[in-house]
Amino acid sequence: MPRVIFIDAQENQFDADIAVGENLMQGAVDNMIDGILGECGGVMSCATCHCYIDPQWQALIPPPSEREEDMLDMAIEPNEHSRLSCQIKITEELDGLVVRLPKSQY
Repeated sequence: MPRVIFIDAQENQFDADIAVGENLMQGAVDNMIDGILGECGGVMSCATCHCYIDPQWQALIPPPSEREEDMLDMAIEPNEHSRLSCQIKITEELDGLVVRLPKSQY
């Protein structure tokens, strides 16, 4: 299983093994990663799974859809590395993925 490294706003690191094919949000929720809530269950209607993908990993993840970009506009402190974790499917190539968490969703 690919390992994902989550880094919170205080630079604390949490590792999680997430199955190939699962989305990043569900993997974070299953591993009790604080900062990824996924209140809507991954249907892109809440932005509570907002995260930042480290730049070195951007090329391995498909770009956000127009709908995802619209939802990211509602996230707190979005930037050019912002993504909704519910829209990122885990692949073998994402082993070691570094995901940074925002200061707060609220």
